[in-house]
Amino acid sequence: MAYTAVNPHNGETIQTFATATDEQISHILEQAEEYYHQAQKESLDKRADLLNKLADEFEAHLDDYARLSSTNMGKLINESRSEVKSIINYARYYAKEGPELLQPQKYNKLSVGDQAHVEFSGIGTILAVEPWNFPFTQVMRVFAPNFMLGNPVILKHASIVPQPAQAFEDACQKVGIPQGAFANAFASHKQIDHIIDDPRVQGFALTGSERAGRNLAAKAAKNLMKSTLELGGTDIFAVLADADIDKAAKDAAQARLSNAGQVCTAAKRYLVSDEVYDEFLDKVKKEFDKYQFGDPLDEKTTLAPLSSQSAKDQLQEQVEKVIAGGSKVLYGDPTPTDGPGFQFSPLILTGMETDNPMYEEELFGPVAQIYRVSSEDEMVKLANNSRHGLGGAIYTADTEHGNKLASRIETGQVAVNRILDEQAEVPFGGVKDSGYGRELSDWGIYEFANIKTVLN
Repeated sequence: MAYTAVNPHNGETIQTFATATDEQISHILEQAEEYYHQAQKESLDKRADLLNKLADEFEAHLDDYARLSSTNMGKLINESRSEVKSIINYARYYAKEGPELLQPQKYNKLSVGDQAHVEFSGIGTILAVEPWNFPFTQVMRVFAPNFMLGNPVILKHASIVPQPAQAFEDACQKVGIPQGAFANAFASHKQIDHIIDDPRVQGFALTGSERAGRNLAAKAAKNLMKSTLELGGTDIFAVLADADIDKAAKDAAQARLSNAGQVCTAAKRYLVSDEVYDEFLDKVKKEFDKYQFGDPLDEKTTLAPLSSQSAKDQLQEQVEKVIAGGSKVLYGDPTPTDGPGFQFSPLILTGMETDNPMYEEELFGPVAQIYRVSSEDEMVKLANNSRHGLGGAIYTADTEHGNKLASRIETGQVAVNRILDEQAEVPFGGVKDSGYGRELSDWGIYEFANIKTVLN
């Protein structure tokens, strides 16, 4: 497997990294095991202090780290800065809240005996297999809570973002995080199988495709290894008749086109009440017009390229199948774009019926689908008629009603009158084929904890 950074804006190769040797992988596993036993004797406050120092490092050199996201996967520089700010928040959240979250909890008034308490500790090395679309965010979401637990983390990052992967490890070493606590492994698929089979590895976290999730989760299950999966989504963006259409249209475009649409929780299906459908469609088209290609490092650029040639080719193939299956183009040109970079023109499609071969598939790029619905029951039925269940958004003038409607949507999270995003304080994850387990918040720190009961 070649770990190569290619600039999506111009197709130029930036740097290639050698795949790890078997000896290097063995050394990483040995260091992780040594750190695990050492960490169980350390204070939580010491780890919290180091996590804050890691946040300080990213904060002090924010633009340097942001630039790596932009040049490796094409993210707009302002979006890259926002990503680095997010991981700073994640690190500081677990540094502040982690020691309290991991304090023993008492249980009184037992049916037998006087009392009990539950204590929290690490379980061993965690393997994190992470995607390219948020090359820093995905790593910190796993590392920060597990570092507080004393669980070593071995990262196998996507092969197209090797520089952010290496930069994260370098940052850890720079601030004094102990050897073995975090390691970036430029590993092959065969080596990943070896790591999963190693008895010292006790947890597996993956954010990625359904195919990768099914394959690697099966290997983890064979070894009775705890795992979490955050997979794809076909998230809805529901617009009720009483919604503020100007705001809904502006947010709908941003929720579909930010990061060039390469977001698992992006607004992929617009479900619009019949009464406001025409107005919404007209306004969202005008919002789409505002997004223009350019160099992601240029502050004025508003639309990023896709991450790679293969991503562009796959999305083009999907769009052609959607149209061949009966869908129509309401906005944009589905003709492939030329140029040395991986630009993909935004599209709005309609007429996606259940017999379309792409109906259940995630279109990972700047391609929106729109549906006209005649009732809220139809809206809910359409929203839930998907094997995915990651996120969604609802726009309405009545927030209380929006919250009630959100309760009927079969997903891991729903936003009302705002674009869905991640925050350190609340759990993130999905249901159905979008995966299982939660990251962030208190829920995220307990996923790979030994939750031990002590009876008195």
